[in-house]
Amino acid sequence: MASKSHQEADPNAIIANEGGFTFKPKAFNIVWGSDTRYWRIPRSPIPEYDEQEAAELIQVSWLEVTGSVKLEPSTRYEISFKLSFRRDSFGWSGAPIFLMAKVGKKGKYKWKRLKELDNLPKDPIMVPTDDSFTIEPIQDIPDKRLYFGLYEVWSGKWKGGLKVHEAIVKKLG
Repeated sequence: MASKSHQEADPNAIIANEGGFTFKPKAFNIVWGSDTRYWRIPRSPIPEYDEQEAAELIQVSWLEVTGSVKLEPSTRYEISFKLSFRRDSFGWSGAPIFLMAKVGKKGKYKWKRLKELDNLPKDPIMVPTDDSFTIEPIQDIPDKRLYFGLYEVWSGKWKGGLKVHEAIVKKLG
């Protein structure tokens, strides 16, 4: 029996609170995430996460880190990722990294290029840093599930050294 090469999200790693949702490293679907040649994923029990834990990218040419959660109707949400680089990171300069999100399987993607990844610091920061990235479920669609993620699937360049600490889906009102 072959093992799966992609990490499937553990819904227990999504922490819900009054302000929204926090996605810890195991809460993501990560392409090649279960293959230790490409990713190092923390195996901590939930909810006992260490704040320093992160999903650590060893090297990939296809970056796809995604999450999903059901939203409340008529509420705007802001999406951000807490990211950092290892000292030996590579392949990020000029790579087109995007934060993308949609509501509903058939929804239309909203996207934003994350230029911060050209010069991401070693200490974790929330991105995007310039303008917020918001999304709001449309009232008359039945599927109010948010699908979001980080993507770089276009350049074919090998990249490594990225740390994904968490993602925040924050209620705005």
